Amino acid sequence: MVSREVGVTVGAAAELVGVTVRTLHHWDEIGLVSPSVRTTAGYRQYTEADLQRLHRIVAYREAGLGLDAVREVLDDATAEIGATLREQRAQLAERIHDLQQLDDRLERMIQAHERGILLSDEAQSETFGAEWDARRSRGARAVWGDSPQWAQFAERSASRTREQWQALSAAMSALQRDLGDALDRCVIPGSPEANALVERHREIFSNFFPLTRQMQVCLGRMFESDPGFATYYEGIRAGLASWFRQIIDESARAHGIDPDTATWR
Repeated sequence: MVSREVGVTVGAAAELVGVTVRTLHHWDEIGLVSPSVRTTAGYRQYTEADLQRLHRIVAYREAGLGLDAVREVLDDATAEIGATLREQRAQLAERIHDLQQLDDRLERMIQAHERGILLSDEAQSETFGAEWDARRSRGARAVWGDSPQWAQFAERSASRTREQWQALSAAMSALQRDLGDALDRCVIPGSPEANALVERHREIFSNFFPLTRQMQVCLGRMFESDPGFATYYEGIRAGLASWFRQIIDESARAHGIDPDTATWR
């Protein structure tokens, strides 16, 4: 303990209450607490009463009160300390809730970067159809995981609900039906109707990540050459994989892009 007659230096007081000397200087400057005595050599020191006030300040600061609120609690005889602390606790509860929501969002973001679609295998089959292969979806990360497009896909997937996935799936299914019907009617690549279908595809696909026309050309090649994609589109209509690639190429040409030299950019 410190006697009433003998004080302690700023450094010793800082060590006793667990703050820095710089903090004590700041509290002194704003008049929150100041050393009450001087030694014969002119050095300012904290008395026992000063230290008690310092301990109270530290306690309320650790409870989250701002310096103005601490000053009111210590200096205003009419201040309701319980009410102040209850208000602080309510603010803390709100902050905890916000932090929990942030933690949940971060967890979903992590899972989306690792898994892509945040639906169970069963939910994916119900959403995208019985022919959907959830294992292929999970395997996409191995192929695309280092690309900016995978990061964009994951960022959007993290906040996408099952209902939103269903809406996207329905839009893509409707497009594929219309592609098949257009092929049946011998719609010519490069025609306004064919170009409109290509634009619909680009708009729908851009829900996953921004799809440039050059990227779309690269996708068209993959739809035709990749056995899995080719089989899928051939299952909709015989010859659809090649025709789809052709209408994408012709649309690209109409926008000044040479499909033979298009790259993923």
